[in-house]
Amino acid sequence: MKSILTLLALLIVPLLMNAQTNETIFLWPDSVPGESDAKHPPRQDENTSGNVIRLTDVTDPAFIVLEPEASLSNGAGVIVCPGGGGRILAWDKEGIEVGQWFNTLGITAFVLQYRVPNKQEGALMDIQRAIRIIRSRAEDWKLDEDKLGVIGFSAGGSLCAGASTLYRVETYPMIDNADTLSCRPDFSMLIYGAGLDRGEGRSLTPVLKVDENTPPMFLFATADDKHGNGTLVMAGALRDAGIPVESHLLPFGGHGYGLRAGNIAGKTWPMLAEQWLKNILK
Repeated sequence: MKSILTLLALLIVPLLMNAQTNETIFLWPDSVPGESDAKHPPRQDENTSGNVIRLTDVTDPAFIVLEPEASLSNGAGVIVCPGGGGRILAWDKEGIEVGQWFNTLGITAFVLQYRVPNKQEGALMDIQRAIRIIRSRAEDWKLDEDKLGVIGFSAGGSLCAGASTLYRVETYPMIDNADTLSCRPDFSMLIYGAGLDRGEGRSLTPVLKVDENTPPMFLFATADDKHGNGTLVMAGALRDAGIPVESHLLPFGGHGYGLRAGNIAGKTWPMLAEQWLKNILK
């Protein structure tokens, strides 16, 4: 049965990708910095519980481009970072489906296939490189290069927090002219972000250096999520630094809901986020 489910999932992935996909962009033209394994396609995890496609063993990072209908496009772009505890990528639930939702708002989505499992340093390189590539090709996708943000779920939220606070850190040697561009996101959205409160006394994770140039953020979590405290401490750090922040903490909803039906949190955050996006993308 597992082999049948895996085969079905492998067949579904291309269908999802082709639905609104222009192209797949690989981040590293030659060797992948900090990666010891040879490049190869990601592996589909056999676990498909919850009707979720899980990818792992990513050694050739890339992003999938999902473009809105031309009549809806507003020139904004967002890099979507699925979660998965740093072990897998919840590819459809927190990636493709989210990108397609952004398309309905007129926003071009770039679903990031960053390095897993357990390759946090490599993943930060991947998101920095993705931001720069997209900015370098902004005309190709009719984007305003100053309206490029990031959104992450769970471990993907941690990655986006890193991208939003460590943009001055050069994590890899220059590859080409794209790397002369800024890797600072223009806005950041952390949905049930994990790994944000690893400081002393569950304070903000020390490596996340919030300052006056950290981009504005939208934060969402629930009180019954064990990672919910991270949203609170991130909101406090942003407030203290004078960064515009909108933070929401619902009493119930748990963790890992994406925007699928049947969960009040999964229904609520997109409505709140849509209004926030309208305000900051004016």
